[in-house]
Amino acid sequence: MGVKEKLSLMQIPSILLLGLVYVAYVLIGGVIFWKLEGDLGMKDVSHLLDQKERLLNKYPCLSQAGLEAVAQVVKDTSKVGLSLKSNYTADGFWKFTSSAVFAATVVTTIGYGNMCPSTTGGQIFCVFFALFGIPLNIVVLNRVGKYILAIERNISDFLEKKTSRKTCTRFSIHFVCYICGVVLFFIMPMIVFQQQEGWTYAEAIYYCFISLSTIGFGDFVADSNPDKYYPNWYSVLMTSWIFFGMAWLALVINHSIEILERLNSFFKKQFTKHDNQQEDEAGSTADKNPETQMEEEDEIIQPPVTPEST
Repeated sequence: MGVKEKLSLMQIPSILLLGLVYVAYVLIGGVIFWKLEGDLGMKDVSHLLDQKERLLNKYPCLSQAGLEAVAQVVKDTSKVGLSLKSNYTADGFWKFTSSAVFAATVVTTIGYGNMCPSTTGGQIFCVFFALFGIPLNIVVLNRVGKYILAIERNISDFLEKKTSRKTCTRFSIHFVCYICGVVLFFIMPMIVFQQQEGWTYAEAIYYCFISLSTIGFGDFVADSNPDKYYPNWYSVLMTSWIFFGMAWLALVINHSIEILERLNSFFKKQFTKHDNQQEDEAGSTADKNPETQMEEEDEIIQPPVTPEST
């Protein structure tokens, strides 16, 4: 059987192996999250139930139905970005800057979930806006990523001409680009979010990655606290950060995929080379078999049989 036939037969087991690795990775992640967050979640539930009992005991005039009505008011108020802590009024979520950030989260598929259109017209427009905006966003991010990659390659080619170390130069350029991206899209935004939102550095860096990777849980959302005043430049800066940060992170992910594909090709070549060596060894062993050699020598030494003369 040739090498091509073997590789074609190896595709199905490799796909199954990849699927098993994927499922195992997800299950291991689920177990770790369960162990880390499960006990804390049960403590939070019991703490909230205790707070509810203390509230009802402190205000006996407030019944269960009244408490549910108050909770519904608080929930509806938070949905539109208003606060009940003070008497002043605010614009809520749907001011121009927040609406622009919402439009950016729609086309980038982040979808924090903290704000959403409630009118029928807004919901229908959101469907068509996303229908055309998401492909446009993918095309634009792809072009921006390629442009960044072209700049990186031009710098790499320029430095390669100046130096004789090609591999070292490319590695250095990639490393510098990664460090610059981490500083621009993670470290600096982390500091800004810590100052503007009052988050810890761990919460800010967590929000940065969750946003740029388009996971968008919605547990931390910038520019959405109704008790804080945000300058106008904050929303513009955040929208620009989301767009260029996603382009940079997509470039990093593409580089990671390329590295994994190269590793896969390397291991496949090593496996194929090992099989070819085994076939060559098996063939050489068969050629050096003593019985085969004796039969061949007998055929060579034995004279041809001629008919006897009468």
